[in-house]
Amino acid sequence: MSQSISVIFDLDGVIFDSERIVIDYWKKTAEKYGIAGIEETCIRCIGITESETLKILNKRYGSEMPMEMYRDETFNAFRKDYENKSLPIKPGVRPLLTFLKQKIVKLAVASSTPTENVCRELELAGLLSFFDCVIGGDVVGKSKPSPDIFLHAAEQLHTSPDQCFVIEDSYNGVRAASNAKMHPIMVPDLLPPTQEMRMLAEEIHNSLFETANFFKNIIRISF
Repeated sequence: MSQSISVIFDLDGVIFDSERIVIDYWKKTAEKYGIAGIEETCIRCIGITESETLKILNKRYGSEMPMEMYRDETFNAFRKDYENKSLPIKPGVRPLLTFLKQKIVKLAVASSTPTENVCRELELAGLLSFFDCVIGGDVVGKSKPSPDIFLHAAEQLHTSPDQCFVIEDSYNGVRAASNAKMHPIMVPDLLPPTQEMRMLAEEIHNSLFETANFFKNIIRISF
């Protein structure tokens, strides 16, 4: 690897321990309206945009249930509660970002969450300044596993795809990074690594501390 490497981060489940929180809000909505099997359905939606989530919800529950209203109510409650406070940060995030920034590695966030929300959440956590660009799911037309969001991030970072590492926790995120011809690193959160993930991901790490050690070795060898 050369000095021009860039690192692209997913947000939910990688930087923030937020996926469990969102599922808890969905459980409250499900209890209120009698929606069965919501946790399993939510897990199927990890790593995709809100519009793609709605498609899965409608397919699972049918037109007789107003899933768009339930989705909006769930996310509005979540955002209201976290409007002025930081989401919990995953262990190892800050040391990893600090190390990469010290080594002048270009950094991006590429998340299925809308860009405005991504920037607000990063700002509240004191992390926004680490990143050279932030791209949300509203910027590109196709959701992960399409490579579009990662390719757009590489373009914004002025880095070729084959010089980009992508840190992801979701199956669709790893697939998207692989489809973009980048270097996927899976750091599992709610989804355990499958045989497919072991084939697509170049690395599977137990934590971001392991990811930091990986980059320390890469950079020591390359520079």
